[in-house]
Amino acid sequence: MERLFAGQPIRTDGKLTKQNLWREAGVSRATMNRATAVLTDWNNRVNQSTASQHDQAQAAEITRLRSQLRNNRHERQRLQDEVDAAATVIAALAAENTALREQVAHRAAVVIPLNRAHATRD
Repeated sequence: MERLFAGQPIRTDGKLTKQNLWREAGVSRATMNRATAVLTDWNNRVNQSTASQHDQAQAAEITRLRSQLRNNRHERQRLQDEVDAAATVIAALAAENTALREQVAHRAAVVIPLNRAHATRD
């Protein structure tokens, strides 16, 4: 245990895990599990260690970032829905505009003669 906390492991990668604890001690997992006093000491020291506090801070940051990512995804979907709705309206207006232009173009080509009898009365 002391080697792990000192950052000088011999048999493991040095992470503060129970698996590394029993491997560093050179005992079986079952033997470690029976050493309740050692495990209690281990848990207390791990919870108070700088590494544990750093891990807890990282876990909190990850939780915050995941929440922010979820919110950003919802906002992106809402904005995409707005863009899709606007594109539908624009397409409908473009079609209506095209139809109205064609209608005006056809009317301009039609010449309606004025009746001379009606024109002289005015």
